[in-house]
Formats: sequence, structure tokens, C-alpha cells
Amino acid sequence: MIQIKLLVDGGAMQPGPALAQKVGPLGLNVGQIIQQVNDATKNFKGLKVPVEISVEPSTKKIEVSVSSPSVSELLKKELGLDKGSGLQKKQKIANASIEQIISIAKTKQNDLLCKDLKSSVKTIIGTCVSLGVLVENHPASEVGQLIDKGSFAEEIKKGSTETPSEKRKSLDEYFSKIKKQQEDLAKQEQAAKEAAEAAALAAKGGAATTTAPAKEGEAAAKTPATAIASASKTAVPAPELKKEENQGGMKNGKFFNKLAQAWSS
Repeated sequence: MIQIKLLVDGGAMQPGPALAQKVGPLGLNVGQIIQQVNDATKNFKGLKVPVEISVEPSTKKIEVSVSSPSVSELLKKELGLDKGSGLQKKQKIANASIEQIISIAKTKQNDLLCKDLKSSVKTIIGTCVSLGVLVENHPASEVGQLIDKGSFAEEIKKGSTETPSEKRKSLDEYFSKIKKQQEDLAKQEQAAKEAAEAAALAAKGGAATTTAPAKEGEAAAKTPATAIASASKTAVPAPELKKEENQGGMKNGKFFNKLAQAWSS
């Protein structure tokens, strides 16, 4: 029995060397195998899906076994994301509800080998940390502790997977503020970088003109200050960090401060 493990696009596998090199010598029809895989994974369109193709050389019998997509793939699909943040501390890219997390936890519970749904939920939240996803307005790194203290106990107990429309609206409004905060901090950081580069360039130019005639030297001497003043005009003022009231009366003002600290580091 020959076993081939692949990660394919759900319902859209294409011919490739990884498969052809292994089944080609066996005289098997690669096109038929791809069709079997696509039929088996059609419910996972838009996701990367792990599959295992088992081939019996003597009978040429083929079996396709499909595993559920990875947690990160399921999260990206659920939240409408193309990829993770890449700057998890500085840039948050989504705000998930606990119901969305529970839904994915229930999908992956058998694969995760967790003792209960609560443990599975905490595992999914761990992946939110690496992707840069907030959970219920909180940094994902803090949500596991909140769960241990009793937060979201009712939703987890019921296994709720549908986000109430009013909550979804509130989460989206909060994330809009976070996104604006991040954009302002990014502009401020870029302006400061450009100002520093302009000052360094001007200083270098001033040093090169120290042997120039007096009048030219006077003009050159003005250059660093002029460049710095010009660059500083482009700097975006640091936005005022205000405490935002979270769903359920919880305060999240500290998160804005942490976000600002992350951008300044």
C-alpha cells in the first residue's frame, strides 16, 4: 500500500509533480485521482485541506481520506481573511466573537484531542494570538485567562455558534476604532522615520560643505534645520488614547495603551 499525503485546495486540486511522480510509474490515471480528491474535498472550497491518498499497486485501488482543514485555515475562512497579521503585537486584523471560536472548536474537537469543549476553545484562541485576531474586543493572549475566571461560561456550556446581530455590530464598531488607531500610529511611525532620515542626510550634506566659501556654507548650514522642520510637518500627531467600554461592561482602555507601546518598540 502506497500512501501519499498532500495539502490541496478544497475542490480545486491541480496536477502537480508531488502526485505524478508517485502514481505515474504505477500506470494510474492522474486525472481520475485528482477528480476523486476534488469530489472528496468540495465542501472545503477556499480552504487548504490535508488529504491522504492510499494506492494498492496490485489492484490499483485508490482511497482518498480527508482531514479537516487546519485551525488557522478555518479561522481565516470564518473571519474573511487572506492571511495572518505578520505583526501580531502591532496590527490586529479581525475581532472574533466567542460564538465563532466555539464553532471552529466544535469542528476541530476530535482532531485536537482536547478533554472538553472549553479546552478546545482555548486551543483555537491560541491560534488567534499567532494570527493577530482579537476575541470579543480583547487581545487573544488574555482571553484564556478570562475563560478560566468564568467569562463566556454560558456560551461554552450551550455550545453557541451563532453570533447575535447586535453583538456583531458592537464588535465591528470596536474594531473600526482599533483599525483607525493602528493606521494613525503607523503614519506617525513612518513620519518619524522620514524625519530622522532627512536629518541624517542633511547632516551628511552639511559636513561635506565645510570647506565651501562662506556664503555657500551659510546656505548649507541652514539645510539640516530646514529638512528637519519640513519633515516634522508631515508627522501625524499621536491620537489621544481613550478608554473604551467593552461588551458586558468590561474596560479595554489598557489595550489602546499596549497597542501604542507595541508601535513604539
